[in-house]
Amino acid sequence: MLKNNMLNFFLLVFIFVIDRLSKIYILGLDEIINGNTISVNKFLNLELVWNRGVAFGILSFQESFWYNIITILIFVIIIILIYLIFSSSGFKKYSYIAVCGGALGNVFDRILYNSVPDFIDLNYNDFHWFIFNVADIFITIGVFCLIFDEIIIEKYKNEKNK
Repeated sequence: MLKNNMLNFFLLVFIFVIDRLSKIYILGLDEIINGNTISVNKFLNLELVWNRGVAFGILSFQESFWYNIITILIFVIIIILIYLIFSSSGFKKYSYIAVCGGALGNVFDRILYNSVPDFIDLNYNDFHWFIFNVADIFITIGVFCLIFDEIIIEKYKNEKNK
């Protein structure tokens, strides 16, 4: 059990560190390029934007009260996720770890910078998706895995038990 919890902790910290390193790199790079956009290829740009909202800039507020309320709610969600990590197993546990690791990365930035640095700009034919960061990738993958688990795996388990 201790070995399993150590692996879970390592994965959570690994996700957090990968996110932190990517943000530290992009913040340093932004100082060098003076806020200009870097075109990596025709589908990907690196462009630093500061997000005071939740995912993809949704619920962005300039007022400190609402920003702090959202930050507290995210922190409560992280506590719930940690409980779910300990009370689940297998695929679902790792999905929760991905979501929690990403959420920890973003809440750390909310506390440190009072905003979250987003910098990955995917685009196609002048259509730009929301700018996001590495933590958002882990959160999104984890949520999609949880949805997959609920729809496909649970359905399969239910059919198998009939």
